[in-house]
Amino acid sequence: MTGHTAFGWRTFLLRWSGEWADSLPHDEARDPDDEAARRARWLGFPPASQERVTAMEERLGRRMPPSYRSFLLVTDGWRHAGGFVWLLAGTADARRHDNESELADMYEEDLDEDAGPEEWREAGIWRRGLQLDVRSDATYVLLDPEDVDEDGEWAVYTWASWRADAPKRYTDFGSFMEAMYREFHSLRAHRTGREPAFVNDTTRELDARVDEARRDALRGDWERALKTLDEAEEYGRPRARGLGDQIRRLLGRTHLVYFPDVVTDPRYAPELLPPLAAEHAAHSYRGDASLTFPLRGADDALVSQVFATLEQVRAGAYRYTAPGPFGEAVDRARELARWGDTDQAWRTLTDALPLWRPLGPDHLVPLGWVADPVLGPLLTVERGRELLSTPRGGHPGEAPAPTPGLDPPGLAWLVDPGPGGGRGPYRFVLVEGVEPEDLPARLGDEDAEGAALDAPRTLREARWHLPRGPRESSSYEDRPVMAVGRAGAGWSFAFDGDPAPFAPRRFVSPAASAAAGTRAVVVWSDLGARRGESFFHLSVARDGTREYAFTCTDGEIRRTGDIPRALDPDRFFAVPGAGAAAERPLLEAVAEHFGVRLPRHALLNGRLHTVTTRSWTRPPRDGETYLVWSMA
Repeated sequence: MTGHTAFGWRTFLLRWSGEWADSLPHDEARDPDDEAARRARWLGFPPASQERVTAMEERLGRRMPPSYRSFLLVTDGWRHAGGFVWLLAGTADARRHDNESELADMYEEDLDEDAGPEEWREAGIWRRGLQLDVRSDATYVLLDPEDVDEDGEWAVYTWASWRADAPKRYTDFGSFMEAMYREFHSLRAHRTGREPAFVNDTTRELDARVDEARRDALRGDWERALKTLDEAEEYGRPRARGLGDQIRRLLGRTHLVYFPDVVTDPRYAPELLPPLAAEHAAHSYRGDASLTFPLRGADDALVSQVFATLEQVRAGAYRYTAPGPFGEAVDRARELARWGDTDQAWRTLTDALPLWRPLGPDHLVPLGWVADPVLGPLLTVERGRELLSTPRGGHPGEAPAPTPGLDPPGLAWLVDPGPGGGRGPYRFVLVEGVEPEDLPARLGDEDAEGAALDAPRTLREARWHLPRGPRESSSYEDRPVMAVGRAGAGWSFAFDGDPAPFAPRRFVSPAASAAAGTRAVVVWSDLGARRGESFFHLSVARDGTREYAFTCTDGEIRRTGDIPRALDPDRFFAVPGAGAAAERPLLEAVAEHFGVRLPRHALLNGRLHTVTTRSWTRPPRDGETYLVWSMA
């Protein structure tokens, strides 16, 4: 619409009327007024005179807002404002609502003694508002004389009994009518049966803009593309929502993202079904039958495919693949990510993205990888924007600046506060010159299922994973499930972010057993004293023999061996009560001395292989009591 002037109204309303008339079956029975409107191609009425408008204003005691006033001078009322208001008031029918709906009582009852003036003002619309709906499907349309902008426009509020949300607000009457025009389009676009094909100048223009939005998206201009697609979706244009959902999914907007009109096309199933299955698996409280909701119209083969994918996702067995050079990069990225190098894995994907090719004309971006248990955790909102901003599919455009890496160097990030406050206790083993897949031979418990590497899991999933068959555990055993990966050039790690309580009299460092033919480092810290006493332990072994170690416990330092000056605990705990203040510089010293790091993003948000280690505590001695429990 060109503006809410008399000329703008007439052009807009004539278009609406003509499209409405053309959308009706000619042989359909309808009431005489609608049939007359169809023949005249005019949903309105004769214009109101200035005198009629002035008389209305005198009756109501207020001058009407500009957009509604200019509307009346073009047509004194309107039929079929959207799909649920069948007659909109002109000069004779507009009136104060005066709580006719009794909604004022309902909203005022919900206000408590702490309600502010704004909340009371919003509830009062149902007493003071000017009612414009004359006939409707349980829908109210009110102009609010107290919600006025700098141009003198009154806001419009609508409420419908079958909508479970709050009243919808429009900035002015013209904006309300534009929204009702879009609603008319959306409802007509989704109707099937005897109605004529809903094609006109407006739909052709919108569909052309959808095609241009697709090209914008592939060029990397996703913001412009999404704005265009959102507008086309309001008009109910096919493809608009399915294309827009592909962008929204990478922005982290997973709620009600179903890829309609696209997901049921078998060409796109390899990319679009896995994200649907993964989101459902994460929030499947409604049962698996709800997974078929976005697949209405799909054949049996496609429905079977999504349930098979769901089963793979739940089992952690889904693997994303893609054709061509981009698919080769996906494989390299997964190999990097499964050992913790998520930053390099992300760069591998984005560097190859210009080589990616869509599966068809309604495919905007690779998406199946977000359901991959190893690749999916690479995604953040910032990275999603970077991916969307990267030109791809053979389209030219300017590459975006890379997003910063998520892994800080070294180890000091371990003391940074987590979502619940302090990071808490942790322990890890570093082994030099050994690949992560070889750690079970050095650390693994030969009698446990975890003697070999498990499939990639989060640490939380690993802790809750129960091996099959009978199990026996002892109060003297401390066999943690630890995530493994690469700790920088030439080093591998095993990490436990939720260790058992430290038992210094029974503790046995795994450094010596891990260091056969090489060097190993063990760190165990709870300087925040989240569990019992405050402590920090470091032990280093070479060729199966401990070289040096120290344990600081509430100010007392116990040491063995020749500790290098860089790691001398006296440097860090010289001040009594240094405690947690010593942890960061001590971790920095360990990282620099050995040239190691731990991957923060993979440990906190990703999935890594895990291993169940040998016990970190010695067996009980004569006279020591302990508890053994068995589970069948």
